[in-house]
Amino acid sequence: MIRRLRRKFILINMSLVFAVLLVVFAAVCYSSYRRLREESFRAMELILAEESGPLRLRGEPPFLKKMPVPSAAVFSVFLDQEGNLRAVEQRFLEVTEDFAAEAAEQALARPEWSGSLGKLGLRYLKRQSPEGLRIAFADTSLERSSILHLITTSLLVGAGGMGAFFLVSLFLARWALRPVERAWEQQRQFLADASHELKTPLTVILANTSILLTHPEESIDSRRKWIENTRAEAARMKELVNDLLFLAKSDALREPAPHTRISLSDAAWSALLPFEPVAFERGVSIESEIQPDVLLLGDAAQLQQLAAILLDNACKYAGEGGQVSFRLERLPALARIQVRNTGAPIPPEHLPHIFDRFYRADSARTASDGPGGSGLGLAIAKAITEQHRGRLCAESSPAGTVFTVTLPLPGKPQSGGKNHRACQRSEA
Repeated sequence: MIRRLRRKFILINMSLVFAVLLVVFAAVCYSSYRRLREESFRAMELILAEESGPLRLRGEPPFLKKMPVPSAAVFSVFLDQEGNLRAVEQRFLEVTEDFAAEAAEQALARPEWSGSLGKLGLRYLKRQSPEGLRIAFADTSLERSSILHLITTSLLVGAGGMGAFFLVSLFLARWALRPVERAWEQQRQFLADASHELKTPLTVILANTSILLTHPEESIDSRRKWIENTRAEAARMKELVNDLLFLAKSDALREPAPHTRISLSDAAWSALLPFEPVAFERGVSIESEIQPDVLLLGDAAQLQQLAAILLDNACKYAGEGGQVSFRLERLPALARIQVRNTGAPIPPEHLPHIFDRFYRADSARTASDGPGGSGLGLAIAKAITEQHRGRLCAESSPAGTVFTVTLPLPGKPQSGGKNHRACQRSEA
């Protein structure tokens, strides 16, 4: 698909460039042709004017009198009232009397006062006088040679330009479609990961129901183990589907949803309190510093979910006997949440991808790790931050890992959203 898109991109670019070059070169060739044609008419006008005074032609183009004195190869003939050839005047062109007579005969056969004699390679111009008819002829061989040379040069230059632009288009196609290729690959990986995550609970549910159906005469109480496992896997699958739906809706929103004025401090406390027993069971201590009355425009439930995701991630990877600190403070234009935990640092090669969906730095980690084990937790945190026009950063070092969320306060300049990787740092 990407290869076809790249070929189409190159084809469109080359077609546009070809059309532009064709128009430009055609305009140059036509302009040169008109200039040479006007030059020859000017030369014929001058030779007729020198022979018989001021020249007035029927349908005389006004631009002829504005042309500079030409140096075109011309000659003229004078015919009396009976049509007999009386004189031949030559300038920069030597012709025989027979050739001049033949040219005059062909010119007389034409009713137009000016035109071209293709077989002889001449252009003619007539003037009637009381003494007879005067006809001037201009050689068009040099004109044809010049136009042919110009066309050949244009073709060579155009071919070279098309070849050079093909290489440029090839580079531009690869460069311009790199984000599309990356997005396509991420979408394929996302579908594969989502299918894998949904396959596990479905397999357990089908296995449990098969076990239950093998002994239909037994009571529900004797089969409670399989029923509870089925219920737990169904609940897990429902949670996963809800997370996927949330991310899909977040992708569909081009503008942030309308928010109400809420207390971020209350949302932070609501997220923090349920994690105290969870941290105690894991042997992790939690320290908190929440500044009161931090107010902003937003969705209280989503901001509570954001804080819960960061706390769950911190408690999960703080390690046995580790420490987690949760801090909320008001800055001059922003509200800032910082969640810090001890434990092994995130490797530098994994840090740029921790907000990707289904991404897990530890490939051995499974869904049994608890909430967020599917690899969607930080992706949801990023989506919530974007909806609130905020910024989510991650820093990791041997001293621990810090996630920082900054959210704009009402009436203050808003920080740019969607810039999540610019502030990620990892120190080995």
